[in-house]
Amino acid sequence: MAKTKKSRKELLNTNDEFIHFSSRVILFFSEHRHQFKIAGYGLLAIIVIYIGVYFCLKNKNEMAHEIYNIAYSNLSGNMKPEANTEELAISKENFTALIEEYSISDVSRLALPELAYIDFLEKNYDSAIARYQDFLSKTPEEPYQSLAMLALSICYEEQGNYENAISSLQKALTGPDDFFKEQAMLSLARIYRLQNNFEKSNEILGEFIEKFPESTSLSLAKANLKP
Repeated sequence: MAKTKKSRKELLNTNDEFIHFSSRVILFFSEHRHQFKIAGYGLLAIIVIYIGVYFCLKNKNEMAHEIYNIAYSNLSGNMKPEANTEELAISKENFTALIEEYSISDVSRLALPELAYIDFLEKNYDSAIARYQDFLSKTPEEPYQSLAMLALSICYEEQGNYENAISSLQKALTGPDDFFKEQAMLSLARIYRLQNNFEKSNEILGEFIEKFPESTSLSLAKANLKP
């Protein structure tokens, strides 16, 4: 049976369902992020989802919120490398319209990382990086700074620009949230392994094991230690 799309009216009346769905997606990616074969996609999806949910809980601009909700809902089913190009085009159009029509609203800046993620899926990494940097300049508060730095590192890694990826991750380590620090450390260790710098990778993983003994990623860190 073909999937039936929700109308604009239906989407506008499902804020609670939307937030609950997004929360379930976050949990799914958190529990399965290590199973993703393409480095970065799972974590980047978590970042995009987190920004969306955090905004839904904080935003007070009702009309902009509704438009963002529609655009975000369109994107939520395509957070994977094999995304539907038509659906991505619709999401991009909606987020772009949001920026253009509500430029004075805080919500307009939160459309930037969503557009950046679409660029990432389309392998337009230069554009994705530019959007994340624009988002950083307009959104200095946490948790957005840490999230954007993690996202930037993934874009740089896909480009093979490991130096800038490492620099972004080191900045993400200065944030207050342990979960994002964990991801930054694991990503740093992975990049050093890609550079065959196993000594530095082991150093970071050892620090991770000592600092986060209760982490759900502890077994992954131990498995990646090289003798």
